[in-house]
Amino acid sequence: MKILSKKILSNVDGIKITRLNIAASDIASKARAGQFVVLMADEKGERIPLTIVNSCKPDGSITLIFQEVGLTTRLLGKFNAGDSLYMLTGPLGHATEIKKYGRIILVGGGVGIAEIYPVAKALKDAGNHITTILGSRTGDLLILEEELKGVSDELHIVTDNGSYGKKGFTTDVLSELLKKEKYGLVYAVGPIPMMKRVSDITKGFGLKTIVSLNALMVDATGMCGCCRVTVGGAVKFSCVDGPEFKANLVDWDGLVKRNRVYADKEKHICKLIP
Repeated sequence: MKILSKKILSNVDGIKITRLNIAASDIASKARAGQFVVLMADEKGERIPLTIVNSCKPDGSITLIFQEVGLTTRLLGKFNAGDSLYMLTGPLGHATEIKKYGRIILVGGGVGIAEIYPVAKALKDAGNHITTILGSRTGDLLILEEELKGVSDELHIVTDNGSYGKKGFTTDVLSELLKKEKYGLVYAVGPIPMMKRVSDITKGFGLKTIVSLNALMVDATGMCGCCRVTVGGAVKFSCVDGPEFKANLVDWDGLVKRNRVYADKEKHICKLIP
């Protein structure tokens, strides 16, 4: 679980996004698109889930990308190449269903762009036509543009302030595209408000839409119940039933409330980190 390399992808306006390449041969040999790992930075640290952005079987490594937001991600940001993680478990969660859909739209917002990359690669390899929409607050915060350009037939970039690409939101571009062409699938990952809006838009087209939820996790084996989310009126656990669900079945308001449960405590604890 040694960190092989580290790269800062973005560090602007207090938002720091980092990529780590980690030695984890057992995980690399089994990982599939859509799955994640749970890690502990040190012995007394909390467990956090991170999507497996890439896995390389030949050298037994996996790639993780994270944004420093809470306690553990800020501690993890202090690690460098040569350091080792205390614990790394995976691959976890159901892998993405990869098949021939035809024309597909993938929507990534913020650090959620890291999560759509492995899915885009797998769907492209399955012979699909890939249209990718990337969104960030500013151009400086955009990640994996070149990587996604390499697996996309069409690439659209939007920023909130218009500093790069088109000014606006990912959902604006999504609406425009759906009015012009027929698609077999929309896959979205990003902030909850963005995914909810994607769901609202595609519902009107009767279009299958999958989202990967960033619900809070502790145990990640279905034992703690922290990551429960209501889907189609039934309680599901993101760690073992997901992390992907049909967007139009998700109780978005409930998900928003649960993700805010520990917000105040995180802010308090993070003040203790130098």
